Amino acid sequence: MQLSVIILNYNVRFFLEQCVLSVQKALSTIDGEIIVIDNNSSDESCAMMKELFPKVKLIENKENLGFPKGNNIGVAQAKGDYICILNPDTVVAEDTFEKILNFVTLSADEVPNSEIGIIGCKLIDGTGKFLPESKRGVPTPWVAFTKIFGLYKISNVFGKYYAQHLTENQSGKVDILVGAFMVMKRELYNEIGGFDENCFMYSDDIDLSYMVLQKGKCNYYFHDTTVIHYKGESTIRDEKYMKRFQEAMNFFYSKHFKKSFLFNIFMKIGVYVFSLIKKNQSKEIKRTIDEYVIFSKDALQFNLNKKETVLNDFSEFKNNSKSNIEIIFDTKSFSFQEIINFMNSNKCSNLTFKNYIPNSNFLIGSNNSIDRGEIIQLKN
Repeated sequence: MQLSVIILNYNVRFFLEQCVLSVQKALSTIDGEIIVIDNNSSDESCAMMKELFPKVKLIENKENLGFPKGNNIGVAQAKGDYICILNPDTVVAEDTFEKILNFVTLSADEVPNSEIGIIGCKLIDGTGKFLPESKRGVPTPWVAFTKIFGLYKISNVFGKYYAQHLTENQSGKVDILVGAFMVMKRELYNEIGGFDENCFMYSDDIDLSYMVLQKGKCNYYFHDTTVIHYKGESTIRDEKYMKRFQEAMNFFYSKHFKKSFLFNIFMKIGVYVFSLIKKNQSKEIKRTIDEYVIFSKDALQFNLNKKETVLNDFSEFKNNSKSNIEIIFDTKSFSFQEIINFMNSNKCSNLTFKNYIPNSNFLIGSNNSIDRGEIIQLKN
């Protein structure tokens, strides 16, 4: 088997449905499997999986075991030569896995196959904006300092946190990749022991990436396929988040860097400041929609109490308005790859996007990378 896709879920039933739907399409030409691990959700995620995706392997944990242990449980049952760690609040394009696997098979000219560690890809949020954490550097004390105090915005000299030696549209070696989408050999994952279960969440992807580097491998950012990561949906930035975030960063630095009194003081200040920034960002941005544009070949209407314009081809859309427009994509009429390409090409401050999932009759999306996302359940 070529690939096992590991999806760890916790209380994001609708995002999970969309994610699995997109993964199934992306595996249609690949010998692969999907493994969903549920961390004791209370939102009918498991019932949905059993009803809509009965052939997908579902592991039901009896408690929330955290990100590292949950993924390790899934990988332990994987059969693929490669694994993909994938967040449930993501949407992959139909060609994503094919392109990634072709790259790792044919990459000898750029990086010998034996040297490849983790492969990541270009991630965008629900509005089509590039997520800079798609590629990062090791957050050493100095690199963390440049991030916390915004120095990386001033010059690429300070740009190691977001690996600014590469643009979003350049592939190349990077140190750290994000846990929302990671592809690697299952053998390598097991060799390094998988995710460190001493870390509940938040620094686990940094730690795994760093352990791969210590094995003499190269992590690689691959820009030639794009995945949507709604991001805010799977993380609520409340007081518990702040506490766990601080614990996670302290865990990483304690594990990998020599500690000193001054270092500890610096990190406590830095993590506290960074936590405050995250907390301030978490305020939801409310937005009034003035018009809906529906892309559908079936002339769908949703009766959302605003003007609804139905178009059956992307070329018919012209954004000449200053009003706030929400684009709704009928996923039965258009592929996820077509939808992602449209979002990439048409991201604009007055546009937001939702996908229509006909199987369960709902709209789903996110208006920015830090809110909880939005699900609109439609009447039958």
